[in-house]
Amino acid sequence: MNIDGVFSGGGIKGFALVGALEEIESRGFKFVRVAGTSAGSIIAAFIAAGYSSKEIYQLISELDPADFLDARKTIVPLKFTKWLLLYWRLGLYKGNQLEKWLQEKLEVKGLRTFSDLPPKSLRVIASDLTNGQMVVLPDDLEKYGIVPGAFSIAKAIRMSCSIPYFFEPVKLRSVNGLNLLVDGGVLSNFPMWLFDKDQVKKVRPVLGIKLSAIEYEHEKHKISNGIELFGALFETMKDAHDSRYISKKHVDNIIFIPMEAVFTTEFQLTNEKKKLLVDIGRQHAKRFLNTWSY
Repeated sequence: MNIDGVFSGGGIKGFALVGALEEIESRGFKFVRVAGTSAGSIIAAFIAAGYSSKEIYQLISELDPADFLDARKTIVPLKFTKWLLLYWRLGLYKGNQLEKWLQEKLEVKGLRTFSDLPPKSLRVIASDLTNGQMVVLPDDLEKYGIVPGAFSIAKAIRMSCSIPYFFEPVKLRSVNGLNLLVDGGVLSNFPMWLFDKDQVKKVRPVLGIKLSAIEYEHEKHKISNGIELFGALFETMKDAHDSRYISKKHVDNIIFIPMEAVFTTEFQLTNEKKKLLVDIGRQHAKRFLNTWSY
């Protein structure tokens, strides 16, 4: 059965999305259009490229997420360097390795730009800090004087994954100058609104996969220092917009995968923990799909 799908962000927690995808595929569902933010944009792009859940699992099982931590080289002592990178470069890591890896994996399936995909089959969310607005890629690229079809899919995903302060913002040159784009989760971590709108008849069922608990089951943030404050601030910021949008009607079409035990930027993952995350995603998807009334 054909459906549309939305995948939430969650950084390294995104491994759980693969487990959920495995279960969804096993039930005979096939995605026609997909959308996502941050980690969800990676899974969405691979689905749009034609990768199966087993192939995606193989890609990530061979992957060492720490390889994406491409810090800039400098002769300044390491501890001091981190502060300089945050001040001048606005992030600890460049993000080039992530884009390169995405480009390589997408090119295997013949994808380079959005023109290689059917229209509207893949959309991802980024946040334009320069202009203070949400950006839907590739749709909104025309506002920047850029032809949507000619834009790199890998670069769009990199934009959506650029966690503030962790990765450097992506620079997008447009007719109006230079714009800095970061993780789409800053403004919409779960863009189900792209496919599921009130007063608009759906073309096909829409299934969302969200890396968090249902709003009223959300674990309270523990805040006792500056680092925990920033973590709580970012988590609240990225979930508030979407939580307000999700009504009872939408909840019935969303697989919620609670992930409180894992940090978004926990890049040093063992193979055992990767497998655990995938299993968690699979278990929650199985429980949901057993009763899903689409």
